[in-house]
Amino acid sequence: MKAASNFLSAASAVALSAGLVFTGSTALQLASVSAAEAAVVNRIEVRGNQRVDADTIRNNVGITPGRSFDNSDIDEGVKRLFGTGLFSDVRINQSGSTLVVEVSEHSIVNQVIFQGNKKVKEAELSRAVQLQPRSPFSQSLLEADADTVRQAYARIGRNDAVVTPQVIDLGNNRVNVVFNVQEGGRTKVKAVNFEGNTAFGDGRLRDVISTKQSNFLSFLFRNDIYDEDRLRADEEALRRYYYNRGYADFRLISASGELDEANNEYTITIVVDEGQRYQFGTIEVESTLEGLNSEALRGQLKTRQGNTYKAEDVEATILGLTERAAELGYAFAQVTPRGDRNFENHTISVVYTVDEGPRTYIQRIEIRGNDRTRDYVIRREFDLSEGDAFNQVLVQRAKRRLERLDFFTSVNISTVPGSEPDQVILVVDLVEKATGELSLGGGYTTGNSANSGFSVEGSIAERNFLGRGQSIRLSASGGENARDFMLSFTEPYFLGRRISAGFDVYRQTRRYDKYESELTGGTVRFGLPITQALSTQIAYNYTQEEYDYRDKCLNTSGEFDPALCDLSQVIRDAIEGESPWVKSSVSGSVIFNTIDDMRNPRSGIYANFTTEVAGLGGDAEWVKFTGRGSYYHTLSEDLDLVGLISVGGGHIQSYGDKELRVFDQFQSNNRMIRGFKFNGIGPYSVAPNGEVDHVGGTTYFNASAEVQFPVPLIPESFGLRAAAFVDAATLYGSDIANVGGTDSALRASAGASVIWASPFGPLRVDYAVPLAEEENDEVQNFSFGISTRF
Repeated sequence: MKAASNFLSAASAVALSAGLVFTGSTALQLASVSAAEAAVVNRIEVRGNQRVDADTIRNNVGITPGRSFDNSDIDEGVKRLFGTGLFSDVRINQSGSTLVVEVSEHSIVNQVIFQGNKKVKEAELSRAVQLQPRSPFSQSLLEADADTVRQAYARIGRNDAVVTPQVIDLGNNRVNVVFNVQEGGRTKVKAVNFEGNTAFGDGRLRDVISTKQSNFLSFLFRNDIYDEDRLRADEEALRRYYYNRGYADFRLISASGELDEANNEYTITIVVDEGQRYQFGTIEVESTLEGLNSEALRGQLKTRQGNTYKAEDVEATILGLTERAAELGYAFAQVTPRGDRNFENHTISVVYTVDEGPRTYIQRIEIRGNDRTRDYVIRREFDLSEGDAFNQVLVQRAKRRLERLDFFTSVNISTVPGSEPDQVILVVDLVEKATGELSLGGGYTTGNSANSGFSVEGSIAERNFLGRGQSIRLSASGGENARDFMLSFTEPYFLGRRISAGFDVYRQTRRYDKYESELTGGTVRFGLPITQALSTQIAYNYTQEEYDYRDKCLNTSGEFDPALCDLSQVIRDAIEGESPWVKSSVSGSVIFNTIDDMRNPRSGIYANFTTEVAGLGGDAEWVKFTGRGSYYHTLSEDLDLVGLISVGGGHIQSYGDKELRVFDQFQSNNRMIRGFKFNGIGPYSVAPNGEVDHVGGTTYFNASAEVQFPVPLIPESFGLRAAAFVDAATLYGSDIANVGGTDSALRASAGASVIWASPFGPLRVDYAVPLAEEENDEVQNFSFGISTRF
């Protein structure tokens, strides 16, 4: 019993000892861990740095000698040092009372070199890559930059370009970076196919999108490049096209490109579901705001019952209602459209509900990506500023204005929460584009005017001069019988208001068969928008004209000799007695424009009415009225038929003591009527030898009807269209004595045209046959030259 007791006592002693030992070791381990996690050092030693100052490294570590720190502080110090981008490796260890920071510095880039690049300029690639001379080198940046160079080539249609980066060690921790480029062949777009479309043909839809099929002129247009971002933009263009033509249920199922690697060609397939075509049903406005009568808002409705459903009309109505509510004192009014589809009669009834929106204010407008364009150029397109009530409709309108500037490849406006719950920050993200243009061109114009024959033209233009949003253009052109020089400048926001101001300075030299003229002048102009479609422009104009006989009409003494050159007395009087001639005038124009696309119009109206009064000094005293209107309408979407009706007219009347000159009167041209020579109809004077010189008239009226259509078997991307037309015009009246043919006889012609939207500008070939003419009219069936629509 006693032995057992002794054994138990011994066992208890052993167990107690073991417990004390275990407890003590555990305490020591915990103490050790605690010491590692909360330590104090006396100094920080930096090792491995060559260029970076040791104090800079110590400051970034964030640990102060004499103060406790733990593992999380070390981790943060490592992150901060890596975040500087200066180091390829960082290690921080404690050695006794010293914290040792070991770093390996990145090499410094000496040069960035591009080899093998011909299609993309070195300056463009240098701006795109992140690695720059005197910047730290890193492998990740090298790989990212190689991908950036590949993307630059993809944007110009060279998707198979191969970019091989190379690093050359120069010693002393310096390297050269070389990008070896194999540009490869140009990737083309073989075809753009549509599936599911029945309302509009493939050709019409191809015209809507910006990605075109390759043809022999694609090297000029550069619009046959497959690009994912461009394809997404094309998807949006198709949606808006359908939504604005009644197809409210339209869906774009897919849009993809398949690459044929053997031929380096893409085939793009776009699958759509058009849905039904709708018209507007009943249109109502409801207001939940106390004191705001819905009837007071009905005048802002742009949607009309029975009209084809258009998403842009709904957007315009929302904008109009929002602005009208704000004018009536409801700054936070929110307009919400509610559509009710009737699937049986294919109508959409719309109720616009005006509610009190959230009371949110704009704390700040933050603009990013405008490296060149100045902030104020962007801010002035907003009808909102810091402190104003937030309005999504006005934000979207500002976005459309920025896009119309054509300074940016993309515009994105988003919101982030502000510092207070009722505040937001508008973030405007921009990607700038090149806005300078250098153009050279040539052409040939038929006719017997001074502009006829071969000509060349060159111009330098900048739409965003010095990033101020101003435009400047310098141009010069010359031909067999004409010389033109012009300098133009426009400030779109004069004195900080939405008023354009600008000037033009020009000189024109013309050489006719028997005489020549030189016109030097300038114009100061101001433009003011009245509504979205209506604008006005006023201008002051000053010109000096000088006329002289050509050598063939002069004898050896330099005097005019009728025996050498017959000219009517009317023209002789103008040359000899009215040169130099000074005109000082003011003019005012009212312009109405609802054209959908100024480059390729298919619907809308463009009208211009101008009054010019001469007599503010100078030699001229007259009043001139001119007007012209064009109406475009799509006759068939499926056949892509576009109808055009144009009318015009003008009258000039002298006042005071000075009579009209022959050079002040209207002269006929191709815009007035085709099928006749320049200045080939209307009043005339007879020369001593019996030849007829047309001298123009004081009044004219003209009208034209035309149908435009695509040329069969020619790709739409070529930009070629044909037209059939009928013209009618009359030019009559004269204040000059001894002039015949002053009656208002009507001339008419009919013909066909070929219109080409060429890289050099819109060109047009007309062939017209007169249907009604007078005895002394001069016929010219064929004409070729620059087409001017508006």
